[in-house]
Amino acid sequence: MKFQIDELMVYFPYPHIYPEQFEYMTELKRSLDARGHALLEMPTGTGKTAALLSLIVSYSIAHPPLKLIYCTRTVHEMEKTLSELRLLFSHLPESQAKSMLALGLSSRKNLCINPVALSSSSRDSVDAACRSLTASWVRNAAIENPSIPLCPFFESFNRASESGIEGILLPAGVYTLGDLRQFGRDKGWCPYFLARQMIRYANVIVYSYQYLLDPKVASIISKEMQKECVVIFDEAHNIDNVCIEALSVSVRKQTLEGATRNLNRISQEIERFKATDAGKLRAEYNRLVQGLAQRGNLAITDAWLANPALPSDILKEAVPGNIRKAEHFLAVLKRLVQYLKSRLLTESVETESPVSFCSSVNTQAGIDQKMLKFCYDRLGSLMLTLEITDTDEFMHIQTVCDFATLVGTYAKGFSVIIEPYDERMPNIPDPVLQLTCHDASLAIKPVFDRFQSVIITSGTLSPIDLYPKLLNFNPVISRSFTMSLTRDCICPMVLTRGSDQLPVSTKFDMRSDPGVVRNYGRLLLEMVSAVPDGIVCFFVSYSYMDGIVNSWNEMGILQDVMQHKLVFIETQDVVETTLALDNYRKACDCGRGAVFFSVARGKVAEGIDFDRHYGRLVIMFGVPFQYTLSKILLARLEYLRETFQIKEGDFLTFDALRQAAQCVGRVIRSKADYGMMIFADKRYSRHDKRSKLPGWILSHLHDAHLNLSTDMALHIAREFLRRMAQPYDKAGSGVKKTLLSEEDLQKMTENDTGMF
Repeated sequence: MKFQIDELMVYFPYPHIYPEQFEYMTELKRSLDARGHALLEMPTGTGKTAALLSLIVSYSIAHPPLKLIYCTRTVHEMEKTLSELRLLFSHLPESQAKSMLALGLSSRKNLCINPVALSSSSRDSVDAACRSLTASWVRNAAIENPSIPLCPFFESFNRASESGIEGILLPAGVYTLGDLRQFGRDKGWCPYFLARQMIRYANVIVYSYQYLLDPKVASIISKEMQKECVVIFDEAHNIDNVCIEALSVSVRKQTLEGATRNLNRISQEIERFKATDAGKLRAEYNRLVQGLAQRGNLAITDAWLANPALPSDILKEAVPGNIRKAEHFLAVLKRLVQYLKSRLLTESVETESPVSFCSSVNTQAGIDQKMLKFCYDRLGSLMLTLEITDTDEFMHIQTVCDFATLVGTYAKGFSVIIEPYDERMPNIPDPVLQLTCHDASLAIKPVFDRFQSVIITSGTLSPIDLYPKLLNFNPVISRSFTMSLTRDCICPMVLTRGSDQLPVSTKFDMRSDPGVVRNYGRLLLEMVSAVPDGIVCFFVSYSYMDGIVNSWNEMGILQDVMQHKLVFIETQDVVETTLALDNYRKACDCGRGAVFFSVARGKVAEGIDFDRHYGRLVIMFGVPFQYTLSKILLARLEYLRETFQIKEGDFLTFDALRQAAQCVGRVIRSKADYGMMIFADKRYSRHDKRSKLPGWILSHLHDAHLNLSTDMALHIAREFLRRMAQPYDKAGSGVKKTLLSEEDLQKMTENDTGMF
């Protein structure tokens, strides 16, 4: 269908549209017209992706040369977005569709088709294997010695690109990662470097958050994007954590031991070059004297990770004289590693600012702040000069230089924290030195400054007014949408006590109480006997889940649960969890029914949907607060209080409830779906906690469901399931229409214009 919003013709790939999708598009268009940023919370299962893509692609057709950069968290989400785009492109006018190109970009591991490189296990190993086959010096050496292996796909792609960009332009259309790999096989070209070249010419690019937020990757991949771009961060409820991780570094004992091995290897390489090819080391020295930290235009295959500091903070001046010579730089790194090793020997937790840390490095190791700042670039330059291809072997020294550059560059918004052991396991020595960023706005600021519109959207952004403070920006539109439903297909409940009227909670002083453990077990047992198909349970942490499942097993509750449904558990091992999920789905499909135990903030809570019969009920056992004694969290809370006047309690509650909302939101993935949500903790009955849940959940949380015991919750669940079994009108009627056709939209617009 197609319709107009103001003067803009919008192409939509479905015959009907939800009223909230239309509202969402209207607000989105207002923010694009204002060339500003927006925060939009849209309930899960209401077609957010389709609405976003339709409006922005239609807008870019009307306002060339506007491009869309769509950022997702996982490859699975990227593929879903691209398949939605393909459907949209099939509904565009033929003349427009013929000139539109959309593609996904991911790591070499997901795009490579060379069996030699793909045989490596990890992402870093695939990158290194690719580099060993495509680096410029390897290719130059192969001209003289044809027995040196090269990548045939890259060579073929390189030959095709020599005639100009026309030789390698992708035909119009939508390309998923699988399509790019297939296109590469058909043409004999490298899909990864093809995608890297094509993002300049694509109208829509779908890739990971890191490609814009992590300076090490962004300045290589995204540096050529023009200002006329709309950037979307989808499922962005955790965007502040992604920004913080991009600028934080951890150094452990193993890192420093690996770094020492790396330095010995680099030392051998320097000696070898001195004996065989001293001219290259001399050329590098001369280049550094002239003030060039990097060579001019590097070949696309040679570019390693870029500087970890943000582009505006990188020093545009010559490398200090005392680290220009390779041997001198090596000696500085050895002293730095030795100094860090001595700091890890501490017996107690130490916290200090980057300024005082730099001062003590200078006093004890003779390395000043300016030398620290240049460590990363200087290492990159040396690795290129020494023609090192197995970069995965050098991750340890790279981490040390990453740490040095960041600690030398930033004085505010960071802390250096040294912990001799994890507080939750004080008997196991595991020293770690962490440079932690507290200010999420640092990493995202270049994105806000550079692009004309940035849209942050998710199903769980409540309370929405905290995000502008955390990310330090002024949205032109900040809006939370509700769900239009013809029936109440969501049933949230707050359970505060068991059948014996004892309160339930995962508060630290109550969580191991046998009464609480037994009441939680009884709740699950009652629900598995009444609710059909799949039930998903979320716990506050892995250790709590292990403890409570063990207690249930000893009490015999687990055996009783398994009389009704099979039980599957998420572990910290990705392969085990994937297998458990597959078998959980099989159990639901064959009618046996199953329960899945999972953890808030885990892989399942963030990216897996339990739609239809895979999730008829979600139980959130407790409030998923972060570990409040964590030194990193305490330092961040102090920074937020002093800088943005955000109270500790407000931030902790906001963070816990966005995680809880994310967990329970997994159960509803469309309007035809239905499901129940049980918040099993007495703290949810308090208004200050509950009010931070998204509006679309609160609007269905009736007062009668706020202070329930297990038997009351069971009664409500049975009533709800009986109601959901009745036939209902999917489109709605009259005022309460939930599916709008083109005619309905025309009438709405005529009524709106008639009012003015």
